[in-house]
Amino acid sequence: MEAKLVALGVETFKIALYLALPGLLVGMFLGLAVSIFQATTQINEMTLSFIPKILGVVAVIVLAMPWMINEMKNFALDVFALIPSFVQ
Repeated sequence: MEAKLVALGVETFKIALYLALPGLLVGMFLGLAVSIFQATTQINEMTLSFIPKILGVVAVIVLAMPWMINEMKNFALDVFALIPSFVQ
């Protein structure tokens, strides 16, 4: 019983990481690219660092949304299938 709960917790963290990873990676790489651009041109505008990251993360989330929804649906179905084994 406890092993199933621990496995469910681990799986929950895994799915959260998988779903967050595309947006986080794009935000990180766009932030790095904008920082390099700002360092080479010596432009220190605050909005220049936020706007590309926001647009990039939103674009990746929109493009990855079908995959994300499918992963969440599969996880929810697995959790619902496990409910009878937890109720005793």
